[in-house]
Amino acid sequence: MSDFLEALDALFHETFLGIGVGRFAAAFGIIVAFLILKKVFGHVFVNVIFPLATRTQSRYDDEFLNCIRKPAELLVIIIGLFIAVQVLQLPTAPVDIRRGAHALLKVLVTFDIGWALFNLVSLLDIFLSGWVSKTESPLDDHLLPFIRKSLRAFIIFLAVIMTIQNLGYSISGLLASLGIGGLAVALAAKDTLSNVFGSFMIILDRPFHIGDWVKAGDMEGVVEEVGFRSTKIRTFAKTLITVPNNIIANLAVDNFSRMPKRRIKLNVGVTYETGPAQMRRAVSRIRDMLASHPAIQQDFFLVNFNDFGASSLDIMVYCFTTTTVWEEYLAARQDICLKIMDILDELGLEIAFPSHSVYLRGREGEKDGAASASPALPA
Repeated sequence: MSDFLEALDALFHETFLGIGVGRFAAAFGIIVAFLILKKVFGHVFVNVIFPLATRTQSRYDDEFLNCIRKPAELLVIIIGLFIAVQVLQLPTAPVDIRRGAHALLKVLVTFDIGWALFNLVSLLDIFLSGWVSKTESPLDDHLLPFIRKSLRAFIIFLAVIMTIQNLGYSISGLLASLGIGGLAVALAAKDTLSNVFGSFMIILDRPFHIGDWVKAGDMEGVVEEVGFRSTKIRTFAKTLITVPNNIIANLAVDNFSRMPKRRIKLNVGVTYETGPAQMRRAVSRIRDMLASHPAIQQDFFLVNFNDFGASSLDIMVYCFTTTTVWEEYLAARQDICLKIMDILDELGLEIAFPSHSVYLRGREGEKDGAASASPALPA
């Protein structure tokens, strides 16, 4: 037994690559221990932490734990490798093995962090999906996969850049070349990028939804489709206008479908033969008619004799309908106009129309006769 212990002690004092065999054994033992710890950590994660998370109503904590579980297990292994490297006391001459080992550990840490962030994008995806499902526009449904893929591509790009830097290579030249290439791509895809940002503005501002009646610049119609690149508007002539999103995002959009009520504004002109008492009765009767009309908003309306026109005495009628539907609004407006005609007819008043008088005069010697023979003629 003593011979075995002496042989074992002699073996541990042997060196390989300048490192004692005992240190190799200790480092190997540490790695095995952390592999076992990784199994224990995974078991605790599955059987203890996950059940606690499932008791909550939110699904975000479940997804968060699912995203970080594998990267966390890898982190345990990385910690074990770091301790093993420290125990080995790797030589720095003639080759700096220690620096290479530390660089490899940095690469593993970068990979682990990138892996965790890559998985956590799905958590953001779940949050945005819940928000997108509450909207009517399909535009954000198209943008959501684009955002998810862009974030993951960006995380991979950063991880690759950091890995190259951790390996000891200079990335300044690479970044400079990528900057020049990115500038060329940005210039070539300027319109596409502007449409993408226009789509984001439409999502954030929500100036309209599908089915809304809008007017933007010279374009007027019903929004038929909101896409990733453009918006389609069906005009009342049944033509289809396709507008790039970067253009419509910079236009003043008048959304008629957002009106809570529709306005009726009329100027009713009666002839100058109308007397003051008749005018007062006409205004009062029209006001009473609006007050009892079921299609008129009762919180605010105006009826006033407001002007002496060139050919008429003008009564202003200003009110709002309870409906915003175009057909129902036209029916209500027609009924108001007909009832005003009935009121004026009952009061013996006539609706005026534009007219002017022409006076005929002869030569100076025939002035009297011409005047008497030429009464004022309406034209």
